[in-house]
Formats: sequence, C-alpha cells, structure tokens
Amino acid sequence: MKIFVAGGTGVLGRSTVRSLVEAGHTVRATGRGEAKAAVVRALGAEPVDADLYDPRSVRRAITGSEAVLRLTTKIPPLMKMARRGAWTETNKLRTVGARVLVDAAIFEQIPIYVHESVTFVYADAGDLLIGEDAQVDDGGTAVLRAALDGEREAARFSQSGRQGIVLRFGAFYGPDAPSTLESVQLVKRRMLPLIGPGAHYVSSIYVSDAARAVAAALGLPAGVYNVCDDRPVLFAEYLDALAGAVGAPPPLRLPGMLGGSLFGDVWKYFSRSQRVSNARFKEESGWSPAVKSVFEGWRLVAAALPRPGAGGQ
Repeated sequence: MKIFVAGGTGVLGRSTVRSLVEAGHTVRATGRGEAKAAVVRALGAEPVDADLYDPRSVRRAITGSEAVLRLTTKIPPLMKMARRGAWTETNKLRTVGARVLVDAAIFEQIPIYVHESVTFVYADAGDLLIGEDAQVDDGGTAVLRAALDGEREAARFSQSGRQGIVLRFGAFYGPDAPSTLESVQLVKRRMLPLIGPGAHYVSSIYVSDAARAVAAALGLPAGVYNVCDDRPVLFAEYLDALAGAVGAPPPLRLPGMLGGSLFGDVWKYFSRSQRVSNARFKEESGWSPAVKSVFEGWRLVAAALPRPGAGGQ
C-alpha cells in the first residue's frame, strides 16, 4: 500500500514509518529541512517537504496515496505544560492541520484516513473499564476541545463514504520519547511528585506497540478505537513503577490542590480516573501489545538508557 504519513519525524511517526516499511508498504512522510529529511530516508521512506496548513502543498504531497495518516503533535515538556501558549501548535495541528488533510484526502479520493487522538478525552469513570462508547468531556480545556474537534474531521471523512479511523492512544512512553527521558530525570531528582492520593487510573502505551497499532488499523472499519496496554494502573503505581525501574527514591507527596499550579489546565484531565479497555481494537485488528503494562515497560526503558560513565564519560 502507498501511505503518506504526516508527522513522520515525531516520536510516534518515526516508529510507525519503520513498522510500515518493514511490513512492505511504500511510505512517504513529512520531513521539512535536510535534517528531518535525512531521518525519513534512514527509516526507508521518501521525505516530503510539505506545509501542512497549505491545501495545495498537502494535495501535492498526498497525490497517489492509498492512505493518509495524521500523527502530528508538538507536546510541550512536562514542566512547561502550564505556560501560556504551550499547546498552541498542537491544538492547531489537531484542528486546522486535520481539516486541511481531510479536505485534501477527499479531493484526491484517498480511501483511508487515520487520525491520532488521545484517551484523555474520556470523562472520569472511577474503577469502571472505559470502552469507545463511553462519555467524552473536554473538561473546559482548549487541549481536549481541539482533540475532539480533530476527531470530528475524521468522522467527516467517513461521512464522505470513506474509511476514517480514530485511534485514541493512552499515554505514550518509550526510550526514545523526550517526555519519557524528562520523566526519568525528574523522578530521579524527586521533582515528579505524587499529587493527591494517586488512586485514579492511568492508561499507557509503549511507543513501539502504538506504531504497530497504526499499521494494524489500516484494514479496520471506520470508527473510534482505543489503543493502550492490557493493564491500566493507579497513578501511585505508575510513579512507583517508574521510580523503581530507574533506581530513584520514592516520589514526594503533594496535596491534590497543587496539581493545577504545576500542570495548569492539563491537570483537569491528568487527574481523571481512566481505566481504558483495548478490547475492541484487539478483537477487530488482531493486534496485541507486546508490553502489557508499565510494570514491564518502565524496566525496558531503564534497560535502554545509557549507563553512567558509558562512552568513556
């Protein structure tokens, strides 16, 4: 299959391009500038210098493709999430960028569009398992409002008689993800605290498993699918697993009222209990995560990190 990947040099994009190429697909991916183009070529794909907000540029880029994948985000560092404007580019990519891609894909009569979204859009469900038909809620935040607006672009694609697929991913982590490396450094310095009791559920997905899920989604019926590991964990367990894997001391405990000060509006959904089920996606696609939970995933991350003194330092 001929596939165009928007966001081919991001954390999920790189791993997805690699998976698609290994599966025998012909892949073109965005890579603006020589440095990013070199990354795309190294993955075995053809780099495309396209302006994702320019309709003509996007139409030229996707011409001849059989599937278009939108994997574009620009997530700010954890400690900068509360800053004004930190989410502006991600919100624009999820809305304006998605609209331009969908318009172009409809114009070019491309049959498949895959849209990256997040499980954070679900309302707090306590201890209940969350399926794709569960209530969504933007929490009054621009971040989740943009995520849901982007999903509506995929629905519009399906309404045109094509195959629009929304993948709601759990929290990404992996050894080559900047947010993961930041989390490791913060927890080692006891700067990633346990805020509140930590009794709410967190759903995660290892990056390489997420990439395989994107490839597996190409043959699915139009609709929304959850992509996360098999075992959501309590927030307290999540931090303990991270700290234990990298040999860090137990996280500091802070009262829940400080969550907003540290993370801004993001805390409104970080603090939700989201015990998300991947059952529909597993059944429909045959995919299954190789990394079943953060208890093994964080150990894999720790094993992949450079050892102190490595390389003669």
